Amino acid sequence: MQDTYVIIMAGGVGTRFWPFSRTDFPKQFHDVLGTGRTLLQQTVDRFDGVCPIENVYIVTSQEYKELIKQQIPELTDDQILLEPHRRNTAPCIAYACYKIAARNPNANVVVAPADHIILKEEVFKDTIKVALGATRNEDILITLGIQPTRPDTGYGYIQYIPDKLTVKKVKSFTEKPHLELALQFLDSGDFVWNAGIFVWNINAFKKALTSFQPDIAEIFQGGNDYYYLDSEDAFIQRAYQHCGSISIDNGIMEKAENVHVVLASFGWSDLGTWKSMYEVSEKDANLNVTDGNLILHNTTNSIIKTPKDKLVVINGLDGFIVAEFDGVLLICKKDDEQKVKEFVAQAKELDPKYV
Repeated sequence: MQDTYVIIMAGGVGTRFWPFSRTDFPKQFHDVLGTGRTLLQQTVDRFDGVCPIENVYIVTSQEYKELIKQQIPELTDDQILLEPHRRNTAPCIAYACYKIAARNPNANVVVAPADHIILKEEVFKDTIKVALGATRNEDILITLGIQPTRPDTGYGYIQYIPDKLTVKKVKSFTEKPHLELALQFLDSGDFVWNAGIFVWNINAFKKALTSFQPDIAEIFQGGNDYYYLDSEDAFIQRAYQHCGSISIDNGIMEKAENVHVVLASFGWSDLGTWKSMYEVSEKDANLNVTDGNLILHNTTNSIIKTPKDKLVVINGLDGFIVAEFDGVLLICKKDDEQKVKEFVAQAKELDPKYV
């Protein structure tokens, strides 16, 4: 376990979960499911027994440092990596991997977002340990693939070579296909959802980054004289001015030949949208997911999340999102949730305080 590290990405704003997720208080810092633990805290808890807490690193935006210190007080400042600008996932992961490598060149790393839901925690841990066992001895890049339950167009898909191996070779990645293609993927039986959870050893990652994103590799290799020192922050400020914005999927995973997938089924949701929260939440007799002080009549198939200090009375809705937080009320059909980003843009034009 001493060579196992976990990198948690916690810098996103979560626009599609607006108005609950806001720029100054994104969804990963909320107790979304009413469990008493925020999504970030649940993510850290999930790796208990996988690696020691001193090997957990969180990459986030500078404005969330105090939120993280409040929610995960066990972390030292060295374990909270602050990005001065959002540059997507490749620079974020590179920063963390090169910093870890400076302390432990034998590190075996799990990379996970802070805002996912995992319902079957023990199955998740077992799956992670299988992947870590494979990457400990071989320079391969592993992603977790979720068995699809529906032709969802909001997820990326991974096609793998069907065989009896636990760690399967990846054939192709497809980002967010249209519905007809997603249906074909489900019918074929050799496609899984890309969970955005990765496992590799530091050496394999550095080789891949150097091959496919040499500029990013050079930037963070240049930090070896600064990591864990007071001068690290000034170095990172300079480094991010030269970093392009690219995802780890586009930057490495779709290009590398040594990419593998471990198939998984542990009650996963990326909680990217209100609809995805609805899918994984407990429903009442009318198939509603509710959180608030509510009186409901003739209301079905809806997700309703409102402040508990306000009585909300709803009559005659079917398949709606009703969400209120911090002075903003959203009422929208669940099937139209892709419009939430448009609503956020319009709200920002009215007044930035709304987003």
